[in-house]
Amino acid sequence: MSDSLGSNLKLLCSHYRSIAEVCRKLSINRAQFNRYLAGQSRPTTHNLKRICDFFGVEPFELAMPAEQFTRLIGARSGDAQQHSGNDPLLDLFAPLRRQASPMERYCGYYFEYSNCMSVPGHVLLSLVHLREERGNYLFERQERQERQEPTRGGSEDWVRCRYLGTAFFLQDRLFLVDYESLTGNEMSQTILIPSFKSRIIRLNGIKTGVSSGDRRTPACTRVVWQYLGNEINRVNAYRQLMLYAPDDPRIDDDIRQRLGGAQLRDGLFEME
Repeated sequence: MSDSLGSNLKLLCSHYRSIAEVCRKLSINRAQFNRYLAGQSRPTTHNLKRICDFFGVEPFELAMPAEQFTRLIGARSGDAQQHSGNDPLLDLFAPLRRQASPMERYCGYYFEYSNCMSVPGHVLLSLVHLREERGNYLFERQERQERQEPTRGGSEDWVRCRYLGTAFFLQDRLFLVDYESLTGNEMSQTILIPSFKSRIIRLNGIKTGVSSGDRRTPACTRVVWQYLGNEINRVNAYRQLMLYAPDDPRIDDDIRQRLGGAQLRDGLFEME
């Protein structure tokens, strides 16, 4: 483990209200965790796995130089806020930020079910965390797929993607735009129909993107977001992220029906 461990852990902890909250969720002694942050000691193999599972990172990523790790997870940057007036991309989205409606009630964790673009015929289960930050709505979506072919040289058995993006609530529709932060080579857009019930359970929508294969085929799929709550066991949720066969009993009939409920009409791919 590199000397960057402490600074990288601090960066991950900045996405939570406090270090005490992280320690509580991890069930790790605060004093011991502070020694990790200060670079005075290294986590045991067991604790390192717990930390990585909680934050959705890999041990080799946590050992990266701090600057590289910051780029990897798309850190919150005060400098970006200070220089936003000189950034044409941020200026471009400014009118949307003023026009968008509040969406606090939609913040929290979701399972996202979609038809997998890379492995047709399978259902991909992802984990989404939508949060409010300084009046903006940001989200992170994590995907994990088991490799379809055997690997060589001790490569990992899983392919992981982390998407970072922003969300806008515009005239009764939720618009979400994100990019793949580990490779920086793709973007996707999701449009969800909001829930008008007092309790959010599932949201229907459509997502566009590209397959991760060599052809990078543009594709579109129905998606279903299942609300999990504002506080979840991230480790248990992360372990469920994978590809599922459409007849897998862990995919219920309602999800299956919603994912199949789209049709072509006059050349348009529409939700029913």
